[in-house]
Amino acid sequence: MSSRSKARKRALDILFESELRGLEAGATLDERREVARSPINDYTIQLVEGVAAHLAEIDTTLSTYSSGWSLERMPAVDRNILRIGVFELTWVDDLPPAVALSEAVAMARELSTDESPAFVNGLLAKVASVAQSPEAGQ
Repeated sequence: MSSRSKARKRALDILFESELRGLEAGATLDERREVARSPINDYTIQLVEGVAAHLAEIDTTLSTYSSGWSLERMPAVDRNILRIGVFELTWVDDLPPAVALSEAVAMARELSTDESPAFVNGLLAKVASVAQSPEAGQ
């Protein structure tokens, strides 16, 4: 598993824990920094802080392109995988969209329901196609 894959998994853990505890996105990051035996990967920090900083916009994007599934209805793991995926597609310039999609689907396959990989792939593919369209830059 690549270091970025591990960083994504750790970011998912932190975002999921924050949500489970009813805290703001990424609120447990500082706690994790204090108790971590080794430093937290910079990419993990970038993902958690990025999702937290752009949460409203990310959630609006997910709500816009999700067919028949509100954010509240999505499993919490899927919701947070999707948030990381949208952040990577939109704000991480050095990451090809195909990699962001592949990594999100892999996390969904490993950590969520049998239906989750297809759902995550379909939703993020919609977001990626809109983000890459010529109209998106206008």
